Amino acid sequence: MANQPPVSDPFIDTKSNEKPVKLPRLLSLDALRGFDMFWIISGEGIIHALAKATHYPFLLWMSGQLHHTEWNGITFYDMIFPLFLFIAGVSMPYSIDHKISNTNTQISSAKKSIYIGMIRRTLTLVFLGLVVNGLFEWNGYENTRFASVLGRIGLAWFFAGLIYLNFNLRGQIFWFSLLLLGYWAAMVLIPVPGFAAGDLTMQGSLESYIDRLLLPGRLHDKVHDPEGILSTIPAISTALLGVFSGRFLKLNSVKWPMWKKGIALFIAAILLILLGSFWNLVFPINKRLWTSSFVIFAGGWSMLFLSVFYLIIDVAGYRKWAFPFVLIGVNSILIYLASEGIIDFKHTANYLFGGLIQYTGAMWQPVFSAISITLIQLVLLYFLYRNKIFLKI
Repeated sequence: MANQPPVSDPFIDTKSNEKPVKLPRLLSLDALRGFDMFWIISGEGIIHALAKATHYPFLLWMSGQLHHTEWNGITFYDMIFPLFLFIAGVSMPYSIDHKISNTNTQISSAKKSIYIGMIRRTLTLVFLGLVVNGLFEWNGYENTRFASVLGRIGLAWFFAGLIYLNFNLRGQIFWFSLLLLGYWAAMVLIPVPGFAAGDLTMQGSLESYIDRLLLPGRLHDKVHDPEGILSTIPAISTALLGVFSGRFLKLNSVKWPMWKKGIALFIAAILLILLGSFWNLVFPINKRLWTSSFVIFAGGWSMLFLSVFYLIIDVAGYRKWAFPFVLIGVNSILIYLASEGIIDFKHTANYLFGGLIQYTGAMWQPVFSAISITLIQLVLLYFLYRNKIFLKI
């Protein structure tokens, strides 16, 4: 936890300004990160409760989208994780280039300092992933799950960072393609003992076999782990898609004004979604295996969300509506850790609002309870925001 420089308050409507407003950072990126995290920390609870209370078809559909698929296929909930990793990639050209440009030493010395920071960040995320998995509730090595969401974010971000630092755009595209095509080839051509080559079931896939062979401790699904070893390789390409988007948005050219970059991202997103859909015909979209088609399809949707947020917030200047998401986005890791058990938000919300909620109809009590949890979280995040307290890893 650290005190950071004051966050400029950009929630002033600038739609009428003729000149574009220069922001210290991409506000749309903070808002999108917060939008993504919102569904994990409490948003899904609100939708599930509303769907159960009203039985409205649209809310029932949304509730269904807030569950993971069993195996092949994809829902909105399956895209939350890759979207967060994509966003981490978008930030990379801004953060790394800023560190290099602000150093008075040679680029090689600056890179060395960046490498040390990247290793520290990755190890911290791996450790925090173990904490979320229950490290402090130690029940033996064999009962400890070492793979984690935060661990994958740290590892995929780290290797994407190495590629960004050491290769030009052509080299980055080469690695992006090689990782996806190589993973596809390995998964369909290398047989697992007892199974035919190309078996993409939970037990018969190469990814699951390597998890059983090399991953220590307990696997999430006994024979498979959705954050396993081999499937972290294509996740690097998810982060690289974000890097490409960040590089493009960072481009300073009169030929590419902000609005045109937003439109171009939107078009590229549609093309990626179509490409992922076609690849799905021969290599199924599967979040648990993090298939190459999943990277392209989910990456397309991630880019589409980014383009929409960018056009509305940074280009058109409509920012006030995004403030709650920004509160979440600038402290996303902190609120994720807190909601995973460090803070019992449900108990706190029930203590403060339970007396009032009990007077509402029984059908609506779960709805108001879910909303009260979000309110408590936003109050905490607003307090941290106002006091310039941010968890930076």
